[in-house]
Amino acid sequence: MKRIVFLVALVAVLAGCASKAPTHTNNVCAVFDQKDGFFNNWEKSAKKAESRYGIPMPIIMATMNTESGYKHNARPPRKKLFGFIPWKRRSSAYGYSQALDGTWEHYIRATGNRGAKRTNFADAADFIGWYHSQSVRLNGINPNNAYALYLNYYMGHSAYARTGGRASSAILSAAERTDQMARRYDQQLRRCGRR
Repeated sequence: MKRIVFLVALVAVLAGCASKAPTHTNNVCAVFDQKDGFFNNWEKSAKKAESRYGIPMPIIMATMNTESGYKHNARPPRKKLFGFIPWKRRSSAYGYSQALDGTWEHYIRATGNRGAKRTNFADAADFIGWYHSQSVRLNGINPNNAYALYLNYYMGHSAYARTGGRASSAILSAAERTDQMARRYDQQLRRCGRR
């Protein structure tokens, strides 16, 4: 009985550690150092997504940081009813990737990754790689163009194609931040010998 209680407690502790957002998110090498667990190795997961979809790991990681700040259960804020009563959320975006319900379901159907969860880092990294690869295929985006990939990610493929990437200043600013972060992440990974 004591062994069962110990194992349950150990699993609970490990699960808590796995979902805690990393600190020092401006340095991707530090992020990977913090998330280097046996069951939850972020670097391996990001490399696997890069290899599978041809989207550079720094862009996958920068997209995730912009979208969720590496929080596993991130959600958009709730609207306020009468200015103070929490109401509905602005969208169904959820998890590391902030994937919408319908887009996540499309990803599962397209990839056959039936057990995928938006709160699982490896699944979210795979989703981002997959979505960006769809931007390359559908809209002719260069796989190294973090700015345009992020605009596709945020706006959706159809909206990006319809508008040519014209968006509000806030969205354009987020795309620029993502692009700069991806460039910085790439340099950091080269300096720490991971690229």
